[in-house]
Amino acid sequence: MEIEQFYYDNKIVRKFLLATMFWGIIGMAVGLLLAFLFLFPGLTEGISWLSFGRLRPLHTNAVIFAFVGNAIFAGVYYSLQRLLKARMYSDFLSNFNFWGWQLIIVSAAITLPLGYTTSKEYAELEWPIDIAIALVWVAFGVNMIGTILKRRQRHLYVAIWFYLATFVTVAVLHIFNSLEIPVSALKSYSVYAGVQDALVQWWYGHNAVAFFLTTPFLGLMYYFVPKAANRPVYSYKLSIVHFWSLIFIYIWAGPHHLLYSALPDWAQNLGVVFSIMLIAPSWGGMINGLLTLRGAWDKVRTDPVLKFMVVAITGYGMATFEGPMLSLKNVNAIAHFTDWVIAHVHVGALAWNGFLTFGMIYWLVPRMFRTKLYSNTLANFHFWIGTLGIVLYTLPMYVAGFLQASMWKQFNPDGTLIYGNFLETVTQIIPMYWMRAIGGSLYIVGALVGVYNVWVTIRKGNKVNDELAEAPALQRVSKGKVRGEGFHTWLERRPVQLTILATIAILIGGIVEIVPTLMVKSNIPTISSVKPYTPLELEGRDIYIREGCVSCHSQMIRPFRSEVERYGEYSRSGEYVYDHPFLWGSKRTGPDLFRVGGKYSDNWHFNHMWDPQSTSSGSIMPSYKWLVKNKHDRSNTESKMKAMVSLGVPYTDEDIAKAQEDMKTQAKTIEANLHNDPDFVRSYEEDRQIAEERGEAFTEMKDREIIALIAYLQRLGTDIKIKETNSITDKKP
Repeated sequence: MEIEQFYYDNKIVRKFLLATMFWGIIGMAVGLLLAFLFLFPGLTEGISWLSFGRLRPLHTNAVIFAFVGNAIFAGVYYSLQRLLKARMYSDFLSNFNFWGWQLIIVSAAITLPLGYTTSKEYAELEWPIDIAIALVWVAFGVNMIGTILKRRQRHLYVAIWFYLATFVTVAVLHIFNSLEIPVSALKSYSVYAGVQDALVQWWYGHNAVAFFLTTPFLGLMYYFVPKAANRPVYSYKLSIVHFWSLIFIYIWAGPHHLLYSALPDWAQNLGVVFSIMLIAPSWGGMINGLLTLRGAWDKVRTDPVLKFMVVAITGYGMATFEGPMLSLKNVNAIAHFTDWVIAHVHVGALAWNGFLTFGMIYWLVPRMFRTKLYSNTLANFHFWIGTLGIVLYTLPMYVAGFLQASMWKQFNPDGTLIYGNFLETVTQIIPMYWMRAIGGSLYIVGALVGVYNVWVTIRKGNKVNDELAEAPALQRVSKGKVRGEGFHTWLERRPVQLTILATIAILIGGIVEIVPTLMVKSNIPTISSVKPYTPLELEGRDIYIREGCVSCHSQMIRPFRSEVERYGEYSRSGEYVYDHPFLWGSKRTGPDLFRVGGKYSDNWHFNHMWDPQSTSSGSIMPSYKWLVKNKHDRSNTESKMKAMVSLGVPYTDEDIAKAQEDMKTQAKTIEANLHNDPDFVRSYEEDRQIAEERGEAFTEMKDREIIALIAYLQRLGTDIKIKETNSITDKKP
């Protein structure tokens, strides 16, 4: 048998490991800042690019795609070479993957704080960056598949099945969810509208969790846990069932994020059914991972690597039990829009993704640098303080979620809401927000200790760029099944067929759910009174999107007595037909805004954006003073309207031609309304006088951004007649 010598590429693994640690600290630090902004809303007062709405998507993108993404690439590039007994197919593609991914992360770190966002959860990056993501992801896939084709190990190990499913599914999800019409270099509109956009987004959003935060990490689990424990995987048969059932079922579950919404009931119910079914494969994987440690529990007590991995797998089990439970309609009615969901997400992110990454790093670094870990004591300290951080973060958020849901639904004997003022629920959960900030602080302290421990380990070690290895050349065998060989054993040596079957498995659910909603118009009935936004309202909506208001406010009133009483008539699917993108939201840090139009005066909205506490005592909303000061750029309005026309919004040529004139007329009306407030008039004239004394140009109020935002807010929910309801936050001035 011919033995071939070759070299593993460790350089690419090392690069991704260093990037994982660097971006991990950045992502966690931004998250910690956001936690403190709940306690000190004025902490970044007046700095637009440090406002909560702009930083929130930066945090999620940094943690998901920078921290976890780099960890995935590090683990895949290390394990794939050794499982296939082959160097990566192309060093150029490996480096293109690395530097392209880092460039994408830097682009996100620049554009998101500047307000360039699509507002779609976990898919906020604008169209040029979306194209870059697709190119880099395809390069990663080509490199992986090329390595598989030149392998020296005939059968593909279970980890590689998960890697292949991850590549195919993420590519499909990203491309279909990112279909958008560009308006300018960093502005686009989703090709889908309203209900359709919501369904596609949460098909993507849920499965970004499934196929970016879960399946690749399951592949890493199947490789690194047996390696760290020096034990074989508990059950080969269970791994087969786990893989195929998971990738087939997971793709159907997205609609459970939209229960009781304007999404058609059949789509909601499909999401519920398949979400419940997810318990079986998810727990099958957890059991397979934990039982791999059978006979190694003494080692778990002393080895920090295994400690991290045990808690990670346990966190995966907890999150994947809770997810299906949250998809039950009676549970979802309580949990949705509350901090319960925040707790659920962070059990997965901090425990499953975070701790498995830390365990993988602690195992990898000493082997890659031919040395021992600098300090097991520091690693154990990292583990315990990180675990305490997870507990102190998540438990208060569960309590906050239960408290929010309970208070929102309480009625007096006369049928009125006990807590009609939304802020009453906010003030009650401030102590829980303090505990969350403390828990997050402990977690990042542990991560910093881990980075120090790893850095010292690297400094005292010796890096090996190209690691010598040897293996026999792969011998050709019959393309057919070998006698006594099972179907799956045959499939494991046929990567093309395996990939095709995996692609079919993930496409079935997407086709069944999405195509009818896109193609069958009866699913989204039209309402004749619903009209497109005026040019100024369209511009105001874009400002609303830019500032990330959707992170804290929903625009979806569910058909519950408590919500109808608090916010107004429940939402209909036909009311969103001109919304590109949809803005239903996922969390109510503030009240729902779908029926806010006409409930407050223009002056109230102006004062609320200038100083939220002046209109709503106790509010934790930050001020948006720059909206009052900034001149509104309306030079691109016609291009935006033309893009909307291409998406089916019925603007006429005359509407587009008169856009500037119509905006001036509507803006003058709002400015005139603002002059009803003597305080506004006095302040406005003082600003004018100061500008004249300094010889500076003075921007008329009608030409400022706040006017467009007020126009949009006053339009919300006014297309259909609704009954009078209690005010949303405080008494109408």
